[in-house]
Amino acid sequence: MPYSKEETTLILFKPDCVRKNLSGIILKRLLGEGFRLRGMKMMQLDEEVLKEHYAHILDLVIDGELLFPKLSEFMTSSPVVAIALAGPGVIIRVRELLGPTNSQKADKGTIRGDYGTDSMLNVCHASDGPESARVELERFFKQDELFDYMS
Repeated sequence: MPYSKEETTLILFKPDCVRKNLSGIILKRLLGEGFRLRGMKMMQLDEEVLKEHYAHILDLVIDGELLFPKLSEFMTSSPVVAIALAGPGVIIRVRELLGPTNSQKADKGTIRGDYGTDSMLNVCHASDGPESARVELERFFKQDELFDYMS
C-alpha cells in the first residue's frame, strides 16, 4: 500500500469556500476518501496569526506589489473553517485531491479545478508536509481540540 503512514494534516477552508457555502461539499469529498475528522472549527483569522502562517512569503512581490497585504485582506474578509484530518498518507493524498495551488491550472475533478478561481481564490489551504502539518495544527488547534478515535 503506497499510503501506509498514519498522519494528521491541517486544511483551511478559505473565505471564498465559506462565502460560496462549499464547506460541506468539500468536507464530504474529503471524508469520502476514508479520512477521519480529528477536529473542526470556524474562526476569524487576524493579521498576527496570518503573519505567522505566511511568514515564508511576507516579502514576496508579485507584479510589483507585496503579496501579503492583499492575502491578509482576503483571509480576514470572512471566517475560515479549520479542519484536522487523519489517515494513511493524508498529507499527500489531500494535496492530490485539491490539485495545484493555481486553480486555473487545476484539472476538473480536483477540488480547486471544480471550485477555485486563481492562486488566491483556491478554496483551501493544506499542509505541504509532515513538519508543516505539525506546526500548522499547533497554530490552529489546542491539544484538547484534537480527538483520536477509531471507527
